[in-house]
Amino acid sequence: MNILFTGASSFSGYWMVRTLNQGGHRVVAPLRGKADGYADVKARRVKGLGEICDVHFGVNFGDDVFLKLIESAGPFDVLCHHAAEVREYRSADFDALGALAGNVHGLVAVLRKLREGGCRRMILTGSVFEPDEGIGAPPLRAFSPYGLSKGLTAQYVRYYAWREEFSLGKFVIPNPFGAMEEPRFLAHLFKHWLAAQTPSVKTPGYVRDNIHVDLLALVYRRLVETLPETAGYVRVGPSGYVESMGEFSQRVSAEMSKRLGRACPVRLETQTDFSEPMARVNTDPVDGASLGWSESAAWDGLADFYLGK
Repeated sequence: MNILFTGASSFSGYWMVRTLNQGGHRVVAPLRGKADGYADVKARRVKGLGEICDVHFGVNFGDDVFLKLIESAGPFDVLCHHAAEVREYRSADFDALGALAGNVHGLVAVLRKLREGGCRRMILTGSVFEPDEGIGAPPLRAFSPYGLSKGLTAQYVRYYAWREEFSLGKFVIPNPFGAMEEPRFLAHLFKHWLAAQTPSVKTPGYVRDNIHVDLLALVYRRLVETLPETAGYVRVGPSGYVESMGEFSQRVSAEMSKRLGRACPVRLETQTDFSEPMARVNTDPVDGASLGWSESAAWDGLADFYLGK
């Protein structure tokens, strides 16, 4: 398949492109930044992308350059719209409407240009942190203005995909983790473990859905490969380890103790921050074995990444 994929420089996007490439598909990846405009782990991902797909820098979704790329690099079998505005996504002042505008800029022109080449399929990446996504403590409100922007984007895209007679798949992401991730929760754990210290978990009571990123990417590839060509709507919300963050941290501790050859303790604090919903998880458990996935190998890869191998 010939796939037009936005947002490939992101953590989950990188793994999705990598897995699509391993499945024998050609991926064209327009990136908004300049070739030398990436740093740290994102720069490592962008460098890796250059080895597995066709990267085009300085291209914004829906602009004239994007439309010309559809003509020059197509025809395409599917548009995978994974990119979204995420700058300062944790901020309470995140501009949800501004993000929506950027996420869907020129959408109708994009769909019509793709249709000229025979493409009638699109996959949009959503988030379990959107309003009315997943299951958990009611009400299923947006986690944040960023979550709100993702929900608004999904509604906008679904309407225009229907109007332009596209087959639309929505791929809902929970909490992916793995190698090549920005420093977040796992980096916090490993930083302390590798220094022979005990990390604290400040919100152990939140129930979340953490999934190995390579397993997530395999489910994504299956959706790309099986999305019907006829107009309609398909939603996939892959689910991994559904448990409290305290339980998840203890799971990671047990797996890493075996691989690092040392104790990896965690300290579960008394939770005082309840600003987010207590529970929000995805709805579709994944049979990794059916996808040729190894849970043990995934944990091995995680350990190797943080050990710098």
